[in-house]
Amino acid sequence: MQILQTDDHILVINKPAGLPVLPDGWEKDAPYLVKMLEEEFGKVWIVHRLDKVTSGVMVFARDAETHRALNLQFENREAEKVYHAIVEGNPKWEEKTAKHPLRANVGHKHRTMVDNKSGKPSETRFKVLKRYQAGALVEAQPRSGRTHQIRVHAYALGHPLLGDALYGAPETDLIARPALHARSLTLELNGIRNTFTAPYPDDFRATLESLNR
Repeated sequence: MQILQTDDHILVINKPAGLPVLPDGWEKDAPYLVKMLEEEFGKVWIVHRLDKVTSGVMVFARDAETHRALNLQFENREAEKVYHAIVEGNPKWEEKTAKHPLRANVGHKHRTMVDNKSGKPSETRFKVLKRYQAGALVEAQPRSGRTHQIRVHAYALGHPLLGDALYGAPETDLIARPALHARSLTLELNGIRNTFTAPYPDDFRATLESLNR
């Protein structure tokens, strides 16, 4: 796990894929992120979450006052989250905003699905960063915080994330998880906007190199 920044008030990390933030309901004794951090840094407060399979930048508060301040930024959508994803196929658009309403925790696989009648308003802005013969690297900016939002919106646009079998992607040997990485996070700290950027993990970078070849 890579520490991006730490001080008396915040802890910013580059979360590895495959590590849950909190205990997994099925494997209660398995390692999880908060326990590992608290063993090294003492008490931390969760501000936001990433899926177990998603890598990238996460911020934790190290005191209650900072926790409240950061929570407000997320609630008021003042925190700017940017993800990078590798999608199947080649989008016909350069930029696209998905606004499909989403309903979470559907069926025995607990999928999120598009539900125009009962779903909650959701919005993700996509932009193509680089095209390959068999896919594309895209930037995704969620403007709401639904479960699996980027993954479902990409699928709804016809371009599921590479490796995301839960949402319609075919099997691949390139990456063993949905190709999603929380690239950057911008927050206000002491009146100043700060952007924290997480380098790509090895599997994500290797996938891009393979597609480039």
